[in-house]
Amino acid sequence: MTTATGNERRTTRRRFDAKKWLPILGVAGIVLYCLAPFYWMVVTAFRRPADQYDLSPLSRTWSVENFRAVFEPGTGFGRALLNSLIVASTTTILTLVIGTSTAYALARLAFRGKNLVLSLIIATSMFPGISLIVPLLRLFTDIGWINTYQAMILPSLSFALPLAVWNLTMFFRQMPQELEQAAMVDGCTPGQAFRRIIVPLAAPGMFTTAILTFILAWNEFIIALSMVNEQNMQTVTVAISKFTGATQYDQPFGTQMAAGVIVTIPLVIGVLIFQRRIIAGLTSGGLK
Repeated sequence: MTTATGNERRTTRRRFDAKKWLPILGVAGIVLYCLAPFYWMVVTAFRRPADQYDLSPLSRTWSVENFRAVFEPGTGFGRALLNSLIVASTTTILTLVIGTSTAYALARLAFRGKNLVLSLIIATSMFPGISLIVPLLRLFTDIGWINTYQAMILPSLSFALPLAVWNLTMFFRQMPQELEQAAMVDGCTPGQAFRRIIVPLAAPGMFTTAILTFILAWNEFIIALSMVNEQNMQTVTVAISKFTGATQYDQPFGTQMAAGVIVTIPLVIGVLIFQRRIIAGLTSGGLK
């Protein structure tokens, strides 16, 4: 009897340990799967150009030659960084201004067809970007917008706004209307109540929307590639795709990986710094 009881206890402990460690192992596997490409990009970026075809998981000799090559005068990478910053920042600001006003109206105003309008807004994000390139290219050519910032900002805005409006509408809906009513009782106009009461309380949701919009605009490729053909106007994603080696037939994997690290690191650092605000913004919209 004692032996049987001991075996049962050991079996129970094993089951308990399995329930404890299986979720942890699953999460660890997902994290490794997501970080593996970034790890390989970093390792390849620090290899010597002569070792770019080396498949070892860790470089034997570390070098920064690829990073020097990224900023050579002929690449135009510094200018491309500035262009991406201008496009992504402008897209984010316009998305917040327009998206916040639209979302607040959809959340607070009562009018017929409101849910249909919201459904149509989110439905526009379902169209693949490549399907809109040809008509946009024809339109921007006719009005002389090719090789301009607005030719990249407006299409990016059209893809970022539906997500922003949807997220912020859900966020504003869970905020009680008594907040504005109390502010107007104290003498505020509806506009002042929105600016002084609602916007500060909605800061987590707006901040999360801004981060997601900036990342979306920063990583955009197909629009920038189609609307711009001058080197001094191209963004970093296009600049990386056009890197060439020492000869026409070289494939500069190391230089492209180094440029990818430079472009990715600021986003990773920003997300790590503001991760609490991002999580708060993503979760607060679902709380009552």
